[in-house]
Amino acid sequence: MQPNTLRRLDQLAQVLLLLWAGAALGFGVFAAPVLFRELPSRDVAGRIAGLIIGRLDWAAWVAFGLAGLSWVGRWVAEVKEDFIGPIRLWNAGWTVALFMCLASSFVVTPKIQAIRARIARPIETLAPDHADRVAYTKAHGLSRNIFLLRILLAAGLAATVGLLPRKNPELASEALSRS
Repeated sequence: MQPNTLRRLDQLAQVLLLLWAGAALGFGVFAAPVLFRELPSRDVAGRIAGLIIGRLDWAAWVAFGLAGLSWVGRWVAEVKEDFIGPIRLWNAGWTVALFMCLASSFVVTPKIQAIRARIARPIETLAPDHADRVAYTKAHGLSRNIFLLRILLAAGLAATVGLLPRKNPELASEALSRS
């Protein structure tokens, strides 16, 4: 890929990752506390927050997925090298982010929804040691941790995508040897 194309892909990745991280952080810091404070029931607040988290999960798939375009053109060139370069490190962070999207969208969120459907009443009405409440609390804690880690990964990937090399070292050395 040409350096200008890579630069544009890097900018697109930065914008998408920062937009998602900002939306997720804004929800987690500003909207969620207000929901739980102002709504009459924590159950209703939790259901609304769950719907928003579901939408943020799908937006994360889009943001992280499209951000992956930044390394596709570079990755093939670096595979031939023996050392662990910036592309491989960025790819590792990106892969972890995608696995977290996978876990959140297809493991943790469905588990929380299944528990809520099974009990069919507000979770706070269950005794603290009730099996469903304990399972819900664990799944909710895991969901929060995955959410926070994805925000950190999005910010880290956005900050470092501009550091990825934009020129293929082999093409650069060939161009120098011809002149």
